Amino acid sequence: MLRAFRDAFRIPELRRKIVFTLLLLAVYRLGSSIPTPGVNGAALSNADSAGLLGLISMISGGNLSQFSIFALGVLPYITASIVIQLMTTTIPALEKLSKEGEEGRKKINQYTRYAAVGLGTIQAIFFASYINSNPSFIAVGWEPGLFTILVMVLTQIAGVAFTMWIGERITEVGVGNGISLIITAGIIAMYPGEITRTAELVRSDGGDGNWPLRLLAFVGVILVTIAGIVYVYQAERRVPVTYARARGGAAGQARGAGQATWLPIKVNQAGVIPVIFASAMLIIPNLIASATTERAPEVNAFIQTYLTFGQPLYIALEALLIFGFTYLYNSVQFDPKRIAEQLREAGGFIPGVRPGAPTAEFLGTISSRLSLWGAVFLVILTVMPQLVQRWTGISTFQFSGTGLLIIVGVALETLKQLEAQLTVRRYDGFISKGRIRGRMNRDN
Repeated sequence: MLRAFRDAFRIPELRRKIVFTLLLLAVYRLGSSIPTPGVNGAALSNADSAGLLGLISMISGGNLSQFSIFALGVLPYITASIVIQLMTTTIPALEKLSKEGEEGRKKINQYTRYAAVGLGTIQAIFFASYINSNPSFIAVGWEPGLFTILVMVLTQIAGVAFTMWIGERITEVGVGNGISLIITAGIIAMYPGEITRTAELVRSDGGDGNWPLRLLAFVGVILVTIAGIVYVYQAERRVPVTYARARGGAAGQARGAGQATWLPIKVNQAGVIPVIFASAMLIIPNLIASATTERAPEVNAFIQTYLTFGQPLYIALEALLIFGFTYLYNSVQFDPKRIAEQLREAGGFIPGVRPGAPTAEFLGTISSRLSLWGAVFLVILTVMPQLVQRWTGISTFQFSGTGLLIIVGVALETLKQLEAQLTVRRYDGFISKGRIRGRMNRDN
């Protein structure tokens, strides 16, 4: 990996791409520290971390803790992308549009941007109303009211649009996927503060003398988690596929041996999307708790006791939701009937399996089994940090398996893109050398 980065910096074009990407990420992080007009960022930062804003801020990478101008970040765009992606497989018009090549992709991206701005507007209105309802969250010189809400909403809409522009520019001109890199930058930006708080806990001896063992166990679990993520992220089931091809001979065209390849099916096909959906669903109890503080104290007490982060019932519900969303998303993303039809149209078949319905059934069985293991992996990745924090007592570092999955996945994908561009430029160099040598031979 280090050699790939070293070689990339030796090539001027790739070096410019990397510097351009880092500069845009720096602009995004700078905007993440600028509070929205009318918001008392210090009061929001000191708010209860177990509350509504604290939970959503943990999911969004910490931007909501101060309600900066990029507080919503790429969350509306991610939600819109998932919704449009699911609709593409269910709505015939969008499915037809997705098959029209580059022009169809541009139109779908345009619809995604419009949907992201719409979702961002709804989310901005909700959070602005929440902040406006608490006078302590309003900055000095501002008054709670419609004007303050309007300023906050317009600022957030502009922030969502600018964040999308940064992500698209990184994807087009820089290196890697811009939206993924923005999410990764937001998560990594939280680590220095978390490490500092953990160091302060260790310096104060953590209340007992067992902190070295607890800290060592905590770091060991993180390293094992990273290794497991890398292993599962690259794991895939390769289904052998054979394509018939024609070979020319002296007596005309003759059918020769088939061309063998494989169909890769990843163990974790859904990525972190089931975890995001499950976290979004578990925000609902917090909404109910915040609305029933005075009206229904019994309901509020039940939610605060059993449905908060790290509680057994919360963990069990999160695990069930992850299983359900994993199977749901994989069933929409991976369509065995469509793949079997494409294989038959291309003249391909799976050895030992008849084309058509038997192939679809065979692929569906493989996908279901892999979905089971993918769901188990995501559940372990989500539940284990909560259990480790309860066992070690180190709650200062917000150890999130989801965050590690995003960071490792984005790092691997970016590295693959760098290696691919390095390979292309090496081939270009070979081709250029070949042309120069050919010209020299002709001149001679």
